[in-house]
Amino acid sequence: MSTVITFGEIMLRLAPQGFLRFSQANNFNVVYGGGESNVAVSLANYGIDVDFVTRLPKNDIGACAMMEMRKRGVNVNKIVWGGDRLGIYFLETGAVSRGSKVIYDRAHSAIAEIKPGMIDWNTVFEGVEWFHWTGITPAISQGAADVCLEAVKVASSKGVTISTDLNYRAKLWKYCDNAHREKIMTEITSYCDIILGNEEDAEKHFGIHPEGLDVNKHGHNIKAEAFLSVCKQMMEKFPRAKKIITTLRGSISASHNTWAGVLFDGSKMYETRQYQITDIVDRVGGGDSFMGGLIYGLLKYPKDDQNALDFAVAASCLKHTIKGDVNLVTIAEVEKLMGGDASGRVSR
Repeated sequence: MSTVITFGEIMLRLAPQGFLRFSQANNFNVVYGGGESNVAVSLANYGIDVDFVTRLPKNDIGACAMMEMRKRGVNVNKIVWGGDRLGIYFLETGAVSRGSKVIYDRAHSAIAEIKPGMIDWNTVFEGVEWFHWTGITPAISQGAADVCLEAVKVASSKGVTISTDLNYRAKLWKYCDNAHREKIMTEITSYCDIILGNEEDAEKHFGIHPEGLDVNKHGHNIKAEAFLSVCKQMMEKFPRAKKIITTLRGSISASHNTWAGVLFDGSKMYETRQYQITDIVDRVGGGDSFMGGLIYGLLKYPKDDQNALDFAVAASCLKHTIKGDVNLVTIAEVEKLMGGDASGRVSR
């Protein structure tokens, strides 16, 4: 019986080798990934019993995506089958002053054409403690948004803890205007106990922004206190929420970021140390690795928000050293970094 359920789209990721541009590529490296599937892999890697729920096409590529999850220890028996294709995204990895670039090819994917009633959520949530979704899923299509709402309603009725990573994606949300997007995200998010989102997510989805601060003018010198107003505004808008969390990424260059996190529980704000992530290997999935670490931390340390937050940030910091969408670090490696050992020395 699973402890955690995640729901969303897993995609085929195609990327030129190394730092080649699309126009230079003669072949593409293949991995599988997606917001909620990445979180599921992190949790399975930490020993949490987790199910990934999605809709996959019943063909060899859909089977490959399913097998990728299975080999990482994620339960896949609640996946539903149908549709014609798996979504694809192309990644061009940036370096130094050239940012990475993502091109989506996910129209008419199996999950984009999902409809309410296709998933038996009452059965899915039987005995489950936690449900996680991201803002990417309702951005795919109206059908995906409707099924996500269907899921949170059932999860809420069963007393399941519900978390979200708001994950605004400008290249998605093509099927509706801004007002409709805000309505969709407000309704689904209103069922959430744990909300993760940065300042862009809060502004684009709900018109909430840090009071008295232009984030774009502060570069990587963002202070955690600047987001206290965002956390408070989010709690006012979503009174069910018990914790509002934001990651603090400073982009010095495509290859050098700073990384930290903040958690607000309605009365106290917790803050982590700031990591310097230099010579980034792959930052895709960084937020998902944070969310996976956070869910694990909150399950393991239910009365120690600081420890849970520290674990999430350290886990995500390490993800930036791993190629691909998913975080494959161990608990021991995360705890070693939490303890201050960032030497990277060979373990013998």
